[in-house]
Amino acid sequence: MAKTITVNGTSHDVDLPGDVPLLWVLRDELNMTGTKFGCGVSACGACTVHINGEAVRSCQTALEDVDGDITTIEGLGTPDMLHRLQQAWIEHQVAQCGYCQSGQIMQAAALLEENPNPSDDDIDEAMSGNLCRCGTYPRIRAAIHAAAKGA
Repeated sequence: MAKTITVNGTSHDVDLPGDVPLLWVLRDELNMTGTKFGCGVSACGACTVHINGEAVRSCQTALEDVDGDITTIEGLGTPDMLHRLQQAWIEHQVAQCGYCQSGQIMQAAALLEENPNPSDDDIDEAMSGNLCRCGTYPRIRAAIHAAAKGA
């Protein structure tokens, strides 16, 4: 299946079977390795990206089902201008092993787009599908609150 997808503002022509997960298109075809493989069944959130601003699990999104602009962690900020969540993650020392963090940040970015001033309950609900083996949930919540205040 030949298809053109837009990732982080750049168009890419890909010729892969339609049932290939977007995760593998990003990682293996486009060499965008910031999006992580965690579980493969949409249960951990490590592979979270945005399609048209909506947080989706790229491990369970088939290439043929992609309809819209894709944003990955590589497109959220730049080395010269971090996204406010990326900066808050650093300031609150959220990451320990760091493996889940790109998915966490992408989910949090979708939350703040929808709800710029979330409560603890809003954050807990929105982030409930993103797992962190290191248990940095209190720091994740603090970083999201800090990013919301900095908006």
